[in-house]
Amino acid sequence: MESLNEMTAYELAPRIKSGEMTAEEVAREVLRLIDEKDPAINAYLAVDRESVVEDARKVDRKIAAGEATGPLAGVPIAIKDAICTKGLETTCASRILEGFVPPYDATVIARLRAADAVIVGKTNMDQFGMGSSNENSGFDICRNPLDTSRVPGGSSGGSAAALAAGTAVLALGEDTGGSIRQPAAFCGVVGLKPTYGRVSRFGIIAYGSSFDQVGPMARNVEDCARLLGVIAGHDPMDTTSASEAVPDYTATLKQDIAGLRIGVPDEYMAEGLDASVKESVSRAIERMESLGARVESVRLPHTEYAVAAYYILVTAEASSNLARYDGVKYGYRGEDGGASGAGEEGGAPGSQSRAPDDRLDDMYGSTRSGGFGLEVKRRIMLGTYVLSAGYYDAYYDKAQRVRTLIKGDFDQAFEKVDLIVAPTTPTTAFRVGEKIGDPLQMYLSDIYTVPINLAGVSAISLPCGKDPDGMPIGLQIIGPHFGEERILRAAFAFEEATGS
Repeated sequence: MESLNEMTAYELAPRIKSGEMTAEEVAREVLRLIDEKDPAINAYLAVDRESVVEDARKVDRKIAAGEATGPLAGVPIAIKDAICTKGLETTCASRILEGFVPPYDATVIARLRAADAVIVGKTNMDQFGMGSSNENSGFDICRNPLDTSRVPGGSSGGSAAALAAGTAVLALGEDTGGSIRQPAAFCGVVGLKPTYGRVSRFGIIAYGSSFDQVGPMARNVEDCARLLGVIAGHDPMDTTSASEAVPDYTATLKQDIAGLRIGVPDEYMAEGLDASVKESVSRAIERMESLGARVESVRLPHTEYAVAAYYILVTAEASSNLARYDGVKYGYRGEDGGASGAGEEGGAPGSQSRAPDDRLDDMYGSTRSGGFGLEVKRRIMLGTYVLSAGYYDAYYDKAQRVRTLIKGDFDQAFEKVDLIVAPTTPTTAFRVGEKIGDPLQMYLSDIYTVPINLAGVSAISLPCGKDPDGMPIGLQIIGPHFGEERILRAAFAFEEATGS
């Protein structure tokens, strides 16, 4: 069988439908590749082999019966572990949700199943999406398959790593502050963060509710466009879901970009940007200009405040969202303070003489201390602090004002240009352990991605070169609200022109 590393979703689905190969053959090959490659990478946290094969057989039976099949018929897809999958453990890579099996599918999963995609498994991530390296996973780190001494990026590192390793053809990620685009850049794949509201968040385990957005990841732009077309669209189960009509993202994909106005933000090409990244991105911009795009400088003056504002707002939302994990109804439960009940029914020794509220508090504390990782606890404490009496105005309220200013920067820029082009990250993939001990340095690696989430606009990352060590460099193309069609067209033109 032809290597899955060399196959695209837009090539694979028609070949399965035509009978040239079966979905079951493809599924078994994916499982074989996972057995061969994943022990060194740890991209997958959960794979239900029987379900993978059975789902593939269902596609084959539909084809044999002459029934219509969906656009992703038989295509293997990896799912970030922040997305609920009925019957398959979903943990957000955190011990506090260990053993949690959702009783329902997220809307994006239901749409994938309707498109006849084959869900391979759940991919590794930083716990609850909190991290930029995948070193914060509660189930051991994921490594970059291009160089296992380096990180794959975070928090959707497992999805990016699975694509780069060839153990999935498509993947879903989720982007709160760059969690699709940064891993895509580090692993040399394509990842798109849609406009906030473009893709349903129903069934997504929340980190920062006003930031979180599910998006497609793939090894090429066309696959990314096709996957976005399957998962996008209004969902009545999500009150933040937009009612904007979903275009056919492939219909205009191959149109040229002559006359497209492209802005280059001065703030994204300044001090702190690695020389090899700056050189590759500059060459990419020149290449787009040679394809007929009109390039000009734009200003995003509040960029310097983006990281600070983001980490105030997102931690505040996290402290609220994660309060539900208390060890009572599901997931991990701490043992202190009579966690299983009072007195004779299983309480800790001596617990009968203590008030029930004291035992409950002990259980909450034990559960959250033992279940959450260090970075999650750090962000919960930061969020609680900025929301506390006396500090709300000084931090949270001020950060919301900055967010409005950053959105205004993008609004003004898009009055002058059609798209903005910039680096995805200031560096290429760093080494495991290099930044984990310095949270501030880790947070600063998000400097070119978090403004997009603060503004709620759309952006894609795709490869545009390599550094001296051979690690991939990501080009970020940013569009206005619901500008995905335009972004994909520009990304496809660049990809075709460069063969990247």
